[in-house]
Amino acid sequence: MKYEVIIGLEIHIETKTNTKMFSSASSLFDAPANSNVSVVDMAFPGTLPTVNKKAVQNAIMLGHALNMEIDDELHFDRKNYFYSDLPKGYQITQQRRPIGSNGYLDIYVNDTKKRIRIERIHMEEDTAKQIHLGEVTLIDYNRAGNPLVELVTEPDLRSADEAMAFVEAVREIVTFLEISDGKMEEGSLRCDVNISLRPVGVSKFGNKVEIKNMNSISNIGKAIETEIKRQSELLDKGLEVESETRRYDDALKDTITMRKKDESVDYRYIPEGNILPISLSKEFIDTTIREMKELPSVKRERYFEEFKLNAHEVNILLQDKDLTSYFDEAARDVKNYKTLINWVIGEFSSYLNKEGKNAKSVALSPQNTSKLVNLIDNGTISNSQARELFAHIIETNEDPETKAKALNLMQVSDTDFILSVINEVINENLNVIDDIKAGKDRAMGFLVGQVMKKTKGKVNPALASKLMKQEIDKR
Repeated sequence: MKYEVIIGLEIHIETKTNTKMFSSASSLFDAPANSNVSVVDMAFPGTLPTVNKKAVQNAIMLGHALNMEIDDELHFDRKNYFYSDLPKGYQITQQRRPIGSNGYLDIYVNDTKKRIRIERIHMEEDTAKQIHLGEVTLIDYNRAGNPLVELVTEPDLRSADEAMAFVEAVREIVTFLEISDGKMEEGSLRCDVNISLRPVGVSKFGNKVEIKNMNSISNIGKAIETEIKRQSELLDKGLEVESETRRYDDALKDTITMRKKDESVDYRYIPEGNILPISLSKEFIDTTIREMKELPSVKRERYFEEFKLNAHEVNILLQDKDLTSYFDEAARDVKNYKTLINWVIGEFSSYLNKEGKNAKSVALSPQNTSKLVNLIDNGTISNSQARELFAHIIETNEDPETKAKALNLMQVSDTDFILSVINEVINENLNVIDDIKAGKDRAMGFLVGQVMKKTKGKVNPALASKLMKQEIDKR
């Protein structure tokens, strides 16, 4: 039987702030265990939470980027349950009135656009990190209280590719807006997948399975494909898919049961009594939106329209915010954007990958990269000379033209000298002239290649080809 896949996502985004959501403790990642903890985080009697203004601004920016309705009044609730990673015995969240609702995000899969509806985004605090060592569990409360935004989609996704594209699009947004670093491996962006199957043509949803805490986009895809196969096999046998929570085991390439969902959990939501409703002025919301950085979708269109880049080139750039910023700065001083993009995603990116660096950690400035590209574009140096020059200046940031002259890497454009070499090559290969006049282009390439060989690649090949044709026409 053929089945339709129904997927909804819940994405937790840890947003960038200096302090936690409701306390003054640092939110710095990778600090020594239990060093970034305050009495508020640990729920000492008499302590009161205070709302982090920057966290609210981050949520407003994300909501606007996702085409959402922004609530102009903040309401917080208590989500009650006792668990070792929440010292208070409850989590401060937004259940009744999320800060953003009724949004959407357009994604592209195989060059086809699809609109995914977003039910809500709401602010809440993160929980502590648990480290399981055999029968012992250690708890690091550094993460407890860090500001989170949870994004909940409608069940509009229909494949692993669509789910991966959606998460990647969200990751692009939060990193380019500098709301979050989007590092899934560090837990800054975590994803839960809700998936069910139903026979094609049936409107009723099947039983939903939740796959928790996906820590990479590739694992999201693997987990979904694995779960589709598992559920399909059960349904084909006439068995029921149980509603449960599972996790994806990358080593086993399978999803593993964590707990059954025999009944819905009652979290006994109540209004957060220690935080009264907070009115957000129109000026505050409008100013926050106005000061947003350029969205990836806007940047993408600008690259298409202004720089005439293709989809492949744009996609590579947008995967790396630092590389994108580097390209933008370098583009201010060049005219041939095609040469620049080829260099940035080619030689430059190859160096970064090989050395394990990013565009911010190299000495070579975007301005000197522009000069290097312009030297290639105007024929002052060849591509092979540019690669040699690049190796000398990448960690010194020396002026490309000055260094090229010092290394004698400039292309020779002296017409008299080039003509002398051309005639020497022609006289050594007179038998090739008839082939050229017969229209054999390969023969012309052979002669130009001989000129480049005699001059050790220092002659401008375009000029050499032009002069070679003129000399052959004379004979």
